[in-house]
Amino acid sequence: MKTITIVAALSGALAVIAGAFGAHGADGQAAEWLKTGGQYQLVHAVAALAAMRMGERISPWLFVGGAAVFAGTLYLMALGLPHWLGAVTPIGGAGMIAGWLCMAWSAARRP
Repeated sequence: MKTITIVAALSGALAVIAGAFGAHGADGQAAEWLKTGGQYQLVHAVAALAAMRMGERISPWLFVGGAAVFAGTLYLMALGLPHWLGAVTPIGGAGMIAGWLCMAWSAARRP
């Protein structure tokens, strides 16, 4: 529980940094990638913390892992790395979706 809290908190901090850089230090497509990555990463850092408080074990990791891949590839492209990384981005999106589905499944199974 301590580890996922630390990872989610650091993920949230990184999301704010990326979003701020996208809003104030980048332009064009790079700014959009940073803002989009920051938005998704921040939402899923909070979702991971909420899921953890609900007693979830898998969905918090799917949230932070998926967000790391999704946002990370966008951040790397914004920093000038090859655009083929965009082909990896949907894998992170699938991880985030899996986190939501896992949480819904777990909630549905509770009495």
